[in-house]
Amino acid sequence: MQNSILIAILLLTACSSALADQKAHYIVSEQTAALNLPFSDAVQVGDIIFMSGTLGVTSAKFKLVEGGITQETHQIFANMKSLLEANNSSLNRIFKCTVMMRDIAQWPTFNEIYVTYFPDDKPARSAFGANGLALGAEVEMECWATAID
Repeated sequence: MQNSILIAILLLTACSSALADQKAHYIVSEQTAALNLPFSDAVQVGDIIFMSGTLGVTSAKFKLVEGGITQETHQIFANMKSLLEANNSSLNRIFKCTVMMRDIAQWPTFNEIYVTYFPDDKPARSAFGANGLALGAEVEMECWATAID
């Protein structure tokens, strides 16, 4: 836990000084706007894309996919991939993730899937169990990525 907090503090310090003069660009997909959801899908400041917490939902109806943590995790990555590719980035540009799980005992199952999306370099990561996630989700993930120059 202390390492996660230290990593977060170092990232925030580095990002805040490097991005202090940059303007924020709010990324809102057509689906998010159409559903009048109370958040942006992501915010880009400089070449950093800060993604909101992503659930394993279908984009059109904002409904969780069936199949529990396995299917939700795959859908989260599909959603992130779409968002990043639409904004000049990709999954391999992710450098920091925060994972929230309804049941931390599902950690091994989540990790089996997670490493298939990051077979080489692994992003810095924090994770914790949560007492309830939006829509009754099993897992939610928030990541930071760099945009491609």
